[in-house]
Amino acid sequence: MFASLRVPNYRLFAGGQVVSLIGTWMQRVAQDWLVLDLSGGSATALGIAAALQFSPTLALSLWGGVLADRVDKRRMLIAVQVAMGLCALVLGLADVSGVVTLWQVYLLCLLLGCFSALDVPVRQAFVSELVGPGQVGNAVALNSLTFNLARIVGPSVAGLLIVAVGTGWVFLINAASFVGVVAGLLLMNQAGLFRSERVPRGSGQLREGLRYVRGRPDLVAVLTLVFLVSTFGINFYMTLALLARNVFGRGAEAYGLLTTLLAVGSVIGATLAARRAGRPRLRLVVGSGLVFGVLVTAAGLMPTYLAAGIALVPVGVAALTFTTAANATVQLSVDPTMRGRVMGLYILLFLGSTPLGAPLLGVLAERLGGRAPLVVGGAVTVVSVLVVGALLLRRCGAGGWNPIGWVRALRTEQG
Repeated sequence: MFASLRVPNYRLFAGGQVVSLIGTWMQRVAQDWLVLDLSGGSATALGIAAALQFSPTLALSLWGGVLADRVDKRRMLIAVQVAMGLCALVLGLADVSGVVTLWQVYLLCLLLGCFSALDVPVRQAFVSELVGPGQVGNAVALNSLTFNLARIVGPSVAGLLIVAVGTGWVFLINAASFVGVVAGLLLMNQAGLFRSERVPRGSGQLREGLRYVRGRPDLVAVLTLVFLVSTFGINFYMTLALLARNVFGRGAEAYGLLTTLLAVGSVIGATLAARRAGRPRLRLVVGSGLVFGVLVTAAGLMPTYLAAGIALVPVGVAALTFTTAANATVQLSVDPTMRGRVMGLYILLFLGSTPLGAPLLGVLAERLGGRAPLVVGGAVTVVSVLVVGALLLRRCGAGGWNPIGWVRALRTEQG
């Protein structure tokens, strides 16, 4: 289950990530609270801050993937992590000193979003250099496990600290947490890295990456599923809030509990993924996406708050199984010189789908009620998985392709 931790470089990376991710989740809670304080409780201001932080993913993640193929990933991660830590430090100092204003928070949200958009594809592509191709699936699962444990611990700690010492000190603690990540990257044995060949700087490299994906129907299928499932199914920040408040008439603490139950399921899913040996198969991506859609629909139909909360645990398991299998499948099936660009596209489709899906699901909730985003989103997910699977089989049988031979070749390639 913890095979990747036998690799010294991965241990250094994972140790730093544990500390930093808890700090990151603490900052997210404190940042939202600070925006509400400065704006007099404005939901619009909170939405602007979120948009400024996450919109750069749409513009920069593909270019982050290009950079990941060109540069030393370890050095780039050090630079970006330092920059993100400085954003937290500046915000914390401004808050503690009492001079912070809403526009300053907006500006730092935008800067943090830009650095994060560059960080994520590089960090994703760096996993294979840490552990080698034989352990990528396990390392991706352990990363997901760490992320979701931090998602449980970070907000709880942040809530206590905000009451005890204020939001400013939470930002400063997060700034200090980046020391662990940077130290781990600096202490790595560079000779022990499984480095991929760096791509020389040249024109048209982004288009080259997109053409590469277009010529791979297996990649197109997985990335299409990632986009559709993320757009209509994995929009829990909005759908769970609507379920708690508008359907069951509960408060913020009830919303927090639903989020925690989902995170518990995610931890279980990540643990199961880490225990699986070998490379994930394409059928696991399709199957887990189908199961996820069914479970999301069922959760939206639950008659009571308690039943909905319990139903979210298997939803979390299925969601993590799908995302982990999709991530590892993409990383392990691409040419190493293309991995950064492909992962940049993966991140764009996975995270960049939120600004598209959230308004659509919001309109559904306004017209059909608070259950509609989960019920309809889950149903659309199921249909999407079935349609993409059928189109993939049809493509493999067209143009002289041999579907049986293609499936056998794919299974051989994926272990």
